Amino acid sequence: MLWKIAWRNLWRNKRRSVIILVSVVVGMVAMMLTDALYTGMIRQVLTNQVSLEVGHIQIHRKGFHDNPSIKLLIERPDEVEAVIRQHPEVLHHARRVLTYGILSSSYNSSGVNIVSVEPEAERQITLISKSIVQGRYLKGEAHEVLIGEGLARKLEVSLGDKVVAMASRLDGSIGSDVFRIVGIYRTFDSEHDKVTMYIPLETAQHMLGLGDAVSEFVLMVKDVRQVDAVRDSLRNQLPPIYETLSYRDVLPLLVYQSEAMAQWMMIYYVIIGIALVFGIVNTMLMAVFERMQEIGVLKAIGMPNRKVLAMILLESTILGLLGTVIGIGVGMLIYWPLSHSGLNLSVFSESLASFGVGAVIYPVMDLRILLSAGVSIPIVALVGAIYPAIKAVRFEPVEAMRYI
Repeated sequence: MLWKIAWRNLWRNKRRSVIILVSVVVGMVAMMLTDALYTGMIRQVLTNQVSLEVGHIQIHRKGFHDNPSIKLLIERPDEVEAVIRQHPEVLHHARRVLTYGILSSSYNSSGVNIVSVEPEAERQITLISKSIVQGRYLKGEAHEVLIGEGLARKLEVSLGDKVVAMASRLDGSIGSDVFRIVGIYRTFDSEHDKVTMYIPLETAQHMLGLGDAVSEFVLMVKDVRQVDAVRDSLRNQLPPIYETLSYRDVLPLLVYQSEAMAQWMMIYYVIIGIALVFGIVNTMLMAVFERMQEIGVLKAIGMPNRKVLAMILLESTILGLLGTVIGIGVGMLIYWPLSHSGLNLSVFSESLASFGVGAVIYPVMDLRILLSAGVSIPIVALVGAIYPAIKAVRFEPVEAMRYI
């Protein structure tokens, strides 16, 4: 009976109920989409870094991650590779040599990260081969180099130009070689594009006097959810002179940001909730004072205070539940096309690229977001009705029936 009375009371003043319902729906949609957008952005940054250079798992000589020195090498890479090949969860792997150096053109020079790769194996690990905007990807031929668009602008070079790379050799001397630019790439990370060059692995090993030694192995696993288990398994099989790190170990800040997003969004939920509470309190107070005589009559004929309290709370709860259902429906209708096409923020592309995000952000709606928004709105509606309900309970029947 109380549910029926509460429902009828809501629509006695349709305009007011619709206004508060619309505000609830707007708040619900805003919370859902904002949470989905930020969650998608943080996950996108993490995914981009994994697919750009980090991979799922890295294997180095112990200490290399903290101090990437050319002297900390995997001197017997075939032994490490044999362990990797035997693991059933490893999908792809590639060898790399990493060092710092200087790249010079006829006009300028710049400090660079020299990334030496096996072209075909690296194609399965990172997206550099798919990011070429001019020229072609590496074929493994001697003296070919792939540079970023930002680095090309800094050096004032273009496709086909020659550049000179210099870096410290293993014996402490300076190794150098002349390279011809065969390709220019552009990724979502402008900072990476300004400082990173790619050359074939054998060319770097010869230039730096490394023999067959490499700096690291980069692995991709079949199921990213099992990455920690695969890391631990490989760590146990390899000698202790090596360190095996997952992307969670290599990118701890980004992983923390992704996992802490739920806590950060609670602040946003609280802000939206406070705004809705004030609107609901104001609306329900108006409804209570408009029906003061009616409430006085109900109390005079014997309706208990707890039922008067419940009736007011139910009215607000119904609004909250109805707004939640409609809000989820509207939010999903907006989210569904955005999840496929993404939110194009190309006007901010330079700023986003400096953070490694990309110009198009794809929101991510998960169960946590739906539960957080779906539970918080009804609670807010219930809290907003507590004060008006208490006011109604405190009415004296005689005074309430005389109220004009």
